[in-house]
Amino acid sequence: MDENTILEKLGNFGLTRQEANIYLCLFRQGEQNGYEVAKYTGISRSNVYSGLSALTDKGAAYLIEGSSSKYMAVPIDEFCENKIRNLNKEKEYLVEHIPSVKEKEIGYITISGSQNIWDKMISMIKEAEKRIYLSASINVIEKLQDELFQVVQNGIKLVLITDGGLKNPENLRGSIWYNGSARENNIRLIADSEYALTGELTGRKEDTCLYTGQKNFITVFKESLRNEIELIQLQGGKIYE
Repeated sequence: MDENTILEKLGNFGLTRQEANIYLCLFRQGEQNGYEVAKYTGISRSNVYSGLSALTDKGAAYLIEGSSSKYMAVPIDEFCENKIRNLNKEKEYLVEHIPSVKEKEIGYITISGSQNIWDKMISMIKEAEKRIYLSASINVIEKLQDELFQVVQNGIKLVLITDGGLKNPENLRGSIWYNGSARENNIRLIADSEYALTGELTGRKEDTCLYTGQKNFITVFKESLRNEIELIQLQGGKIYE
């Protein structure tokens, strides 16, 4: 993995680009003072000292007292785990205290970007209570295997329409499989007959999907999946349970 990717992912844990650079310097070089960090990174000393202060405040660096104050990076797994644990606490507070809103039928929402689409799919799967219908390539099914395994364990009906077999099919024993023609990049997902997601998933930022809770759309969408299942059966496509 290249350095730019590492810096970007550190940014996901609340560090600015400059702070991430300083953290990476401490991680590589060990204990250093501000002068040494500035020399190694090329960042001005004033910015280095403010960055080091920010890192200690954010739990990413320790200050080592001495004749010359030095800093050391908090181990990456410890730093990340602390951030995740604290964010989970913040999440619990917000979920409990955020003002309630009047429920209404979700309209048509465009979800853009591969990662955002993956996140929405996982949320829909985790929040389902009764049944899930998913039409996607076997590659997508493989990547969602952990979430789908939990669905089966929770006794939720899981119907998969795909184009291949899992490497470890035992993981999803209890689900219903319809093995038909190639899915390519198309995905279609219905959760509890209340929410639907459909579109293309290629792994690019340009990917888009439509998400909706519109009952009329979902009725037509479900009928389309039923027709697809019937076609697979007529063509002798394999069914696994």
